[in-house]
Amino acid sequence: MSMYRQMWLAVVSSMLLALAGALLASVLSARDYLESQLSLKNADNAAALALTLSRGDQDLVSVELATSALFDSGHYESIRVVDGKGKTLVEKQSRAGETRTPAWFVSALPIRSVPGQAQISNGWQPLGTVTLVSHSRFAYEALWSSVLRMTAALAAAGLVAGLLGSFIVRRLKVPLDAVIGQARAISERRFVTIPEPDVPELRHLAAAMNGMVKRLKATFDEEAARLEQLRREANLDPLTGLANRAHFLARLEHALAAEDVGGGLLLLVRLAELAEVNRRLGRAAADEYVGRAGAAIDVWAQQRHEGAAARLNGSDFAVMLLGETDGEAAAVSLLRALGEAGSAYVGGRRAASVGFGLFGHGMDLDALLARVDLALAQAEGRADEPYGEAPVDDGQGHPHTAAQWSRLIRRALDRQQVRLGSFPVVDMASVLSHRECPLRLMLDDAASGEWLPAGQFMPVAERLGMTTTLDLIAVSLGLDTLRAEPALPGLGINLAAGSVADAPFRKQLLALLGRRRPEAKRLWIDITETGAFRHPAMFRELCRGLKGIGCRVGLEHVGHQFSRIGTLHDLGIDYLKVDASFVRRVDQTQGNAAFLKGLCSIAHTMGLEVLAEGVETPAELIAIRELGFDGATGPAVAQEATEG
Repeated sequence: MSMYRQMWLAVVSSMLLALAGALLASVLSARDYLESQLSLKNADNAAALALTLSRGDQDLVSVELATSALFDSGHYESIRVVDGKGKTLVEKQSRAGETRTPAWFVSALPIRSVPGQAQISNGWQPLGTVTLVSHSRFAYEALWSSVLRMTAALAAAGLVAGLLGSFIVRRLKVPLDAVIGQARAISERRFVTIPEPDVPELRHLAAAMNGMVKRLKATFDEEAARLEQLRREANLDPLTGLANRAHFLARLEHALAAEDVGGGLLLLVRLAELAEVNRRLGRAAADEYVGRAGAAIDVWAQQRHEGAAARLNGSDFAVMLLGETDGEAAAVSLLRALGEAGSAYVGGRRAASVGFGLFGHGMDLDALLARVDLALAQAEGRADEPYGEAPVDDGQGHPHTAAQWSRLIRRALDRQQVRLGSFPVVDMASVLSHRECPLRLMLDDAASGEWLPAGQFMPVAERLGMTTTLDLIAVSLGLDTLRAEPALPGLGINLAAGSVADAPFRKQLLALLGRRRPEAKRLWIDITETGAFRHPAMFRELCRGLKGIGCRVGLEHVGHQFSRIGTLHDLGIDYLKVDASFVRRVDQTQGNAAFLKGLCSIAHTMGLEVLAEGVETPAELIAIRELGFDGATGPAVAQEATEG
């Protein structure tokens, strides 16, 4: 039984006991009063009759007339007159009359009527005795009427007291609900604060819990800041704040190997006249020049879809744009940004040169870098165009324009040439946790045509505003799979950032999942770290809706903005999937190993599972197990699952 019901029952029980006690005391008091009044009446009336008889001639007719006159009034149960020798002269007895008083009431509360006696005398000589008993039915009727009035009055008082008690309980219930909600949120890994209520005891409790939440959040923030420093030291260039060479190449290598990435555009940038700036203006000015160029490249990359920038060495930078295909436009735009940033150092001369090339799934990293580097060298030798394209043919024959992509994607959807992929995600005991199921499309008409991975068409679909349709189809297919495979522990679907930001999509998604709750409770919904922080309010709304239905919600590609994880402390997300660029060769990289160990520690403090993406080798799998990860996915995991 809930505490509210217990409080309400306690209030009601107390009122009922108090009212019942008051009623009983009043009834007994009224009965005692009526008994005393009845006895006094009997005595007074007996004395009056005796006095009347004492003044008469004392003949039997006179005695009987006087007695009958009194008895016929109907208020007496019996009147008896005896002479001095004990002989009954007159005796009057009445039959029990009808009464409005219930029989059970008469039986439960008997009223004793003490007979009244008086002497009939002639001077000092006693002549006889009068014994008189009044009817008690009038007393019962008076007592019953009094009980009814008292019951009505006490019931009205009880109703008022009940309403007042209900109001008080409700006032207590509001802050108590807030405290209970806060405790429930903490148990669900949502660390929220509440206004402190006016009730002293609840105020102390709420203050203690708010203090605990603030201390936890402060701890998270401090630990996240420490981990951010570790991440920066291990993966970022200290001068520009961009990714260093090792980390960028790990990200690029993962992009080439991962089926869900799908390719994009690689740009290599070399600053012009850095040595001349250093000679002419000094080392400090040269560092400032590099810093401003790096900032311009970073801002430019962040404005592109899934853009990642790095400083490879002194004057060389690199940019990876996932899903991008128009290299020339990107190069011209980037050179313009660098020209504005470096004009104070190089004047009107060339600020940089750019080489670019497309990359796709399965390409060799060294071969790609060599080709794009050659294009960069050729661009440096040109006087007219400071950019060059690496003639890389990926052999895939995919469309290159937005119109072509839009037409082919819509045709695939119309023909229902859509299905889900499947990749195992296991825990550290190699037990299947769930399956990641990215969407697949077939763009051609051949029966043996290629199923295109999501990484190749989703970036284009996001620019075209088509991700909401694709994501709803993916979720629907996932629910169908879960219904068809009841033994499957879970199924993961990734939602695009553009879909999360779309209000109609969120409404349609929650409605779809609400209609299919049994399957939805085994659904794992992933949102990218960048997408969650790009649309925080929309992500919060969607997350709360998904959690209410029973889905598991998490972030994928985590690590690049982990310092902001504290802003999501009140959402109760379930898991984090760490980006493969941090996992790549973690068995050989102490800096990333320290960062990931701290990440696991703070995530576990928040009650989150931590999963590793893109685990390539058995050595990486062993390393992440020792660092505290809860599970993993990637080629090494798929191979182990197949062998098992």
